[in-house]
Amino acid sequence: MKILKLFFLILLIFFFNNVAAQDKPAYRIFTGEGRKADYGDMLKEVSKADVIFFGELHDNPIAHWLEFEMTKNLFDMKGKELVLAAEMFETDNQMLIDEYFSGIIKESSFESEVRLWNNYKTNYKLLLDFAKNNGLKFIATNIPRRYASVVNSGGFEALQEISPEGLKYIVPLPIEYDPELPCYKDMLSMGSSIGGPMAQKVSENLPKAQAIKDATMANSIVKYRQPEQTVIHYNGSYHSERYMGIIWYLNKYSPGLKVATITTVLQDETDKMDEKSKGKADFVIVVPASMTRTYR
Repeated sequence: MKILKLFFLILLIFFFNNVAAQDKPAYRIFTGEGRKADYGDMLKEVSKADVIFFGELHDNPIAHWLEFEMTKNLFDMKGKELVLAAEMFETDNQMLIDEYFSGIIKESSFESEVRLWNNYKTNYKLLLDFAKNNGLKFIATNIPRRYASVVNSGGFEALQEISPEGLKYIVPLPIEYDPELPCYKDMLSMGSSIGGPMAQKVSENLPKAQAIKDATMANSIVKYRQPEQTVIHYNGSYHSERYMGIIWYLNKYSPGLKVATITTVLQDETDKMDEKSKGKADFVIVVPASMTRTYR
């Protein structure tokens, strides 16, 4: 009986020791080729760029945390030469951001008038406040959503109906558009899943609406960035993955800029990077698929 109890005790100790020895990392970082890296490697490399694209999953807390940590570290390195920019704020809100930063309007007025995302207070307010408190420029880069909707409904031609005042908030027209770019071509399958006679029209316009966003964001970065400045741009990962989307337009509007990219992916296992993620960015942050979400 004593031998049996001793056996179970040893088995129990082995079990708990084995469980305790299993690490549960919240994320792992890999290079675009799939080699293991760490945060220090990533920070060192991206800090050499003129423009850094941090591709997030909008509801992923790890991506948001690392965005904030990287912003703080870049500020330690770059000081006032660091500029923050984000997809989450639209170009016609730039004046409101500037007025809020300068103290002309109160925070309550700012938040009531800007079209804030649902997760602004948990994810993007930290970045905005960091820029404000440290005297940094914060660029609202995205096209006003009403104009993206215009393109989604009527294509680029529909933008001709917008007033000259409205066109100030959009990239200068006409924009170059390549429907064969994989980032836009892949979106056609989303539109083709819609039935009825409108399917083809929706299919054609959906990637165009994405393109007008990408082009406007690229134009906004070029418009506000000064020589010697480093811009960190926060955007959904799809906008900058595989060096397409915003980056394709950025290379058109300001060729020669040194660009660094980061993207975020979910995987069931994080010990190694999935083959399908290779080449998505200079650095890939792999987060467990079971990670909690900031909002739904």
